[in-house]
Amino acid sequence: MIQLPNIPTNKVAIKLKPSAETLVKKGHPWVFENSIIKQNKEGKSGDIAVIFDNRKNKFLACGFYDPNSPIRIKILQANKPAIINAEWFANKVQEAYNKRIPLLKTDTNSYRLIYGENDNLPSLVADVYDTVLVVKLYASFWFYHLKDILPELIKISKSETTVLRLSRNVQKEKNEFGFIDGQILDGTLENEVIIFKEHGVNFSANVIHGHKTGYFLDHRNNRKKVGELSKGKTVLDVFSYAGGFSVHALVGDAKEVTSLDISAPALEIAKSNAKLNDFSGKHHVIVGDAFEELNNLAKAKKKFDIVVIDPPSFAKSAAEIDKALASYKKLTQLGLKLVQKKGTLVLASCSSRVTSEDFFDLVEETLHRNNANYTILEKTLHDIDHPIGFKEGAYLKCVYVKIN
Repeated sequence: MIQLPNIPTNKVAIKLKPSAETLVKKGHPWVFENSIIKQNKEGKSGDIAVIFDNRKNKFLACGFYDPNSPIRIKILQANKPAIINAEWFANKVQEAYNKRIPLLKTDTNSYRLIYGENDNLPSLVADVYDTVLVVKLYASFWFYHLKDILPELIKISKSETTVLRLSRNVQKEKNEFGFIDGQILDGTLENEVIIFKEHGVNFSANVIHGHKTGYFLDHRNNRKKVGELSKGKTVLDVFSYAGGFSVHALVGDAKEVTSLDISAPALEIAKSNAKLNDFSGKHHVIVGDAFEELNNLAKAKKKFDIVVIDPPSFAKSAAEIDKALASYKKLTQLGLKLVQKKGTLVLASCSSRVTSEDFFDLVEETLHRNNANYTILEKTLHDIDHPIGFKEGAYLKCVYVKIN
């Protein structure tokens, strides 16, 4: 492992507005800048903020101080005093790993070991692809604490190689450590493309240049379900990206699978992911805008036994929620036109600002308005390695609709 820097950090004493104090007591992991009413000194990235309650001046919580974000404090522990050190981090990593054990008993060697705030380790994601650990930092305060957490992440994941990935915001900030995106922190990397298994199906992740940490692990369970439904069927995978649903469908003995995405390079990855597995069905790709291409398929009276529509996040901010809902409505209508009778329409959303309740209601309302005769087979949320620790941590929802 490379020598990680040891730069001392300070503690900052904080007091909050009563409303923010109540939220922290209830376990919310964020404290916004405008909630702070008293602070004993200026905080720097990496400092530990210690929050005291107003009434008794007793310990309330501690967390990372983040001068670069309107979320000024990211809570690590509330209501019970803690010393944030290597031992504290080791316990958190172990707790996170224990939640994932049932998944690791399946034929799967790729998983999210740490999911930020939801595992009490805010702004940190750690994904494992076979023997490669990818640690992605969404805040620069982690540079000061990597020396305490990294050995434990490596030990628990039994990884042979560790790659550091940095979010765009963190890359923009100057750091005195010399950390860069794609840096190897431990071991060696022969090839930046790693082959891994997801419920017995082979995939690849580019751990240096791929999106996020190299792959989207969150839909694993839904991909497995679609694979199980696909025997002898024709399948359309919309916003297919690297072919997650497509490949599971092909391995599940689909007769014909069509992957649709706006990115030609992503569809090349989808084709190569498919070839990592044995299958006998046909695999087609369509490069183009999903809305336009779905319209074209509908005009051509094309029908599929299974239509999967899994778009990227449509609502990055509160201002985009209405537009996002309109897009989900349009996709539901288009999907409906393309599903065979007795077929299955699978609709998903990863917009955290659109709640699961609102999304499911919108889908049903759209089906009603289009006079669809349907049965809701199942509604799913996060897989086991993406636990939901607070309201804003929930984003993924998926509904399976049988068209009667």
